[in-house]
Amino acid sequence: MSIAQTAERTRTFSWDDPMIPGQLARELSGLEFLQAMIRGEIPRPPIAYTLNFQLTEIEEGRAVFTVEPAEYHYNPIGMVHGGLAATLMDSALGCAIQSTLPAGVYYSTLEIHVNFIRALRANMGEVRCEAEIIHVGRSTATAQARLVDAEGKLYAHSTTTCIIFRPDGD
Repeated sequence: MSIAQTAERTRTFSWDDPMIPGQLARELSGLEFLQAMIRGEIPRPPIAYTLNFQLTEIEEGRAVFTVEPAEYHYNPIGMVHGGLAATLMDSALGCAIQSTLPAGVYYSTLEIHVNFIRALRANMGEVRCEAEIIHVGRSTATAQARLVDAEGKLYAHSTTTCIIFRPDGD
């Protein structure tokens, strides 16, 4: 068996200092912070540039991220790596929760469960991950998400549990 020779592909991108938004995150509510990110007043995190996804819609308790699957997302078996869908979902789920938090309150993913329904492929067009909260309490929050194409066909769905960190330590 021989390995076929293919043309080398390259991709170049840049990103902003990820520490810049830190102070604003302490001063703005989660919703205000994410709205400012959509408006371009706060830089996207480096992972968004690496995978080329973005937050496109935000409201209290709901977040939408989009990405156009590309060849550079492929795994060795010729389809988009499941990590793209998982990262997109983790981001949307977390931001849905963040959108409900007051200034100075943070969260982190404790657990994420992803069900992959069908493979993503390059040239399929944009896909949307729509997340919404299920519950936000004092110390934990849960949310659910769906990853769909332009026609609404389901590619994955997920749930998360996040821990909430409050400045008073509770």
